[in-house]
Amino acid sequence: MKHRIAVIPGDGIGPEVIEEGIKVLKATAEVVDELEFEFQYFPWGCEYCLKERKMMPDDGLEELEGFEAIYLGAIGDPRIPDHISLRDLLLKIRFGFDQYVNLRPVKLLEGVFCPLKDKGPKDIDFVVVRENSEGFYTGVGGRYQKGSSEHLRYAGISKVFADSEELVTQEGIFSQIGVERVIRYSFELARKRKKHLTCCTKSNALNYCMVYWDEVFKKVSKEYPDVETDFAFVDAICMWFVKNPEFFDVIVAPNLFGDIITDLGAMIQGGMGLAPGANINPEGISMFEPIHGSAPKYAGKNVANPIASIWTAQMMLEELGEIEGAKRVMAAIEDVLREGKIRTRDRGGSSKTTEVGDTIAEKIRNLGC
Repeated sequence: MKHRIAVIPGDGIGPEVIEEGIKVLKATAEVVDELEFEFQYFPWGCEYCLKERKMMPDDGLEELEGFEAIYLGAIGDPRIPDHISLRDLLLKIRFGFDQYVNLRPVKLLEGVFCPLKDKGPKDIDFVVVRENSEGFYTGVGGRYQKGSSEHLRYAGISKVFADSEELVTQEGIFSQIGVERVIRYSFELARKRKKHLTCCTKSNALNYCMVYWDEVFKKVSKEYPDVETDFAFVDAICMWFVKNPEFFDVIVAPNLFGDIITDLGAMIQGGMGLAPGANINPEGISMFEPIHGSAPKYAGKNVANPIASIWTAQMMLEELGEIEGAKRVMAAIEDVLREGKIRTRDRGGSSKTTEVGDTIAEKIRNLGC
């Protein structure tokens, strides 16, 4: 089957790591019957913004509509404020295609150093499902009344803002549809794994949105009596990631909290260079991106670790239903890490970005899957 993939290499190390992912996908197509890819590249990102004064064309979403998936390298450049590059490309695509699930596997593979004492691959193997289209990332809010006296009344308290002060708000949006569908997705995923789902919120402090999230979780849980559930505040989860990562199987979290805990998850699985990610619309177009940034200081030096990008390509194969190909890519990644001969500088080695891609691609061609 031929799959049409939109490729956005992006900024910094993005083009380098994405090419290694493409290399691996092409190698997979060589050995899996009837698997084909058609790649189309889009030069959007911060360099594009510096020339065109926008991160992507106004009709960019329409250009992407005909593709089965989007494969993204990285976005970010010191010359463009992060909130602009994030909102005008990444969030525009996520929200535009209603990619309401951000899927982050946190899995320590053999041969990878873990910073946690006495923890190994058997202890770190869980998935974070982050709500990806609502919460505090919707951009609702503003900055108000700078240079004038205004009254703010809340909870019976009145405060007078002096002329030099300003009022800033950031609103979180949580809809019944949005919360329920990502929780339901998480229960379905837990059923396929170890049947244990943790609800991550902060309902002791955020007394409207997080209490509501917990209520929806409890309601949906009644439909899944075979899945064990528990609740944990986001700060407690950060502690338990370090102390008892083996406790977790699937975690479902609101957008902001999911964003934070998955970076911690990346570090306990060996670092950002080994952390894949996916933005999924189960009924539409999904976008696949490693969770590391653009790392501009390493751009063009052929030293970045491309495994996160390659692992992300493996997730794309799974979502496209190409299970044999996904198994081959994962097996090749695991073999290379287990052997430990090819290691980039982030893992204490001197191997080049292209060497890692070449080695994994060759493994795929030789695996007897």
